[in-house]
Amino acid sequence: MILLKYIIRRLILAIPVLLGVSVISFFVMQLAPGDFLDTYRINPNISREQIQELERLYGLDKNPVTQYFLWLGNIMKGDWGYSFVYKIDVWQVMLRRLEATLLLGVTTFIFTWGIGIPLGITAALHQYKFTDQALSTLGLIGLSIPNFFFALLWLMWSANTGIFPIGGMLSREFANLPWYKQIGDFFWHVAGPVVTLGTASLAGTMRVMRGQILDEMNQDYAEFARAKGMPSDVVIYKHTLRNAINPVITSLGFSLSSILGGALITEYVFSWPGLGTLMRDAIFQQDIYLVMANLFLQGILLITGNLIADILLAASDPRVRLRMSA
Repeated sequence: MILLKYIIRRLILAIPVLLGVSVISFFVMQLAPGDFLDTYRINPNISREQIQELERLYGLDKNPVTQYFLWLGNIMKGDWGYSFVYKIDVWQVMLRRLEATLLLGVTTFIFTWGIGIPLGITAALHQYKFTDQALSTLGLIGLSIPNFFFALLWLMWSANTGIFPIGGMLSREFANLPWYKQIGDFFWHVAGPVVTLGTASLAGTMRVMRGQILDEMNQDYAEFARAKGMPSDVVIYKHTLRNAINPVITSLGFSLSSILGGALITEYVFSWPGLGTLMRDAIFQQDIYLVMANLFLQGILLITGNLIADILLAASDPRVRLRMSA
C-alpha cells in the first residue's frame, strides 16, 4: 500500500515535468527559421493558393501558441500528431523504427550491466593486483575512446576480416532462416553497435562498482561481520553488494531514456534503422510533430526509468522504504 501511494504521487508529480519538456521542446523548434513548407515555397510549379491550403492542412497558418495547445489537446486524446514528411500518424512512423532501437538499447543495457558489475566486483576483490590494474586500464581506455571513433575502428576491422557485417540489422535471407539461426543472425549484426555503445557505459559501471565495493568493505558493519567470523563471500555478496549497487541502480532512469536518443551516431555509422536517425532527419526537415513525439516519449521513459530505479532501490535498501513511508 505504501509503495502504491508512492507510485501514484510520483506519477502526479511527473505531469508538470512532461508539460515543461513539451513547452521547451515545442518553442525551441519554433525558433528555427522557416518551416516544413519552405521547400514548397521555392518551387515555381506550386502556386500561392496551394501553399496556403497546405498551411491550413498542417496547421501552420496559426501562431505557435495556438499550435502548441492544439497539439497538447490532441495528445490528451491519444493523438500524437501527423508527420508532414511521411503523410501518416507519427506513431505509425515511430513504430517502424522503435523495435530496432529497443532491441539495440535493451541488448546494450544487458551487455553493460551483465559484464560491468561482475568486472567491478572482481577488480575490487583483487585490489592493486594485476587483475585490478588490467581491468582499470581497460576501463580507462573504454571511457577515453569516443563512440564514433570506436565505431569506425570496428567497421574497418570487420571489413578487413569479414567476421562481422559492416552494417544493417538483418541479413537478406533472414526470413528464410529457422528461428535459432534468426536469433544468431540478429546477434551477429548487433554485436558491433552494442560493443560501440556499451563500451563506455560498461567501463563506467565497472569503475563505479569497484569504488563502491571498496568503500562498503571498509565500513564498520563489514568489519564487524568479519570479526564475528562470517565468511568473506557472505559479507561481500549478502551485505556490501546490496549497498554498493545502489548508485548503479540510480543510473537506470537515464539509461532507459538514452535507449531512444543516445544512439544517433552509432545508428548512422552502422546503418541501423532506429529512432536516432529518424529523429535527425525529422529535425532537418522540420517535421515538428514527429520530433515532439520522440522527445515526449523520451521524457516518459526518463520518468519511468527513475520510478523503476526508486522501486528497485526500495527493494534493496530498507532505508529507502522507510523514507517512502514518511
